[in-house]
Amino acid sequence: MLRWADILKFAKYSNPEPPRRLEQSEAEWATQLTPAQFAIMRQKGTEPPYRNAYCRSYEPGVYACVGCGSLLFDSTTKYHAISGWPSFTQPLTKNAIRYGFDESHHMQRMEALCNVCGSHLGHVFPDGPEPSGLRYCINSEALTRLDQATD
Repeated sequence: MLRWADILKFAKYSNPEPPRRLEQSEAEWATQLTPAQFAIMRQKGTEPPYRNAYCRSYEPGVYACVGCGSLLFDSTTKYHAISGWPSFTQPLTKNAIRYGFDESHHMQRMEALCNVCGSHLGHVFPDGPEPSGLRYCINSEALTRLDQATD
């Protein structure tokens, strides 16, 4: 289980190695992503709170990066954080997310990026529920939910 101290170490010293890397030009990203996805994922934008696809959605499944398909979060770690964006307590794997310090907009935050394609997903904060205390606040535009197969 990741904790805030782990996130700080990753951002300061070295992020976990991704299972693979995907590098594309911004022109290639622009043809692959919708304008809203491009603005968020490649230009580090954000979507309006509460008016997004997964804020109030709690169906079972796994959330993947829209850009590269990497699996990022499981629905079992999603919770209602009253933040306006989908919130998770843990990534699916230790190396799913890359972390970086973000001091834009006169704030100090920890940016969460896809570790495979480097796309901006959102931010992670140390004010989530126990036992991890983490809140991954992620833009719906950066995610796609893959339904879990049922027997």
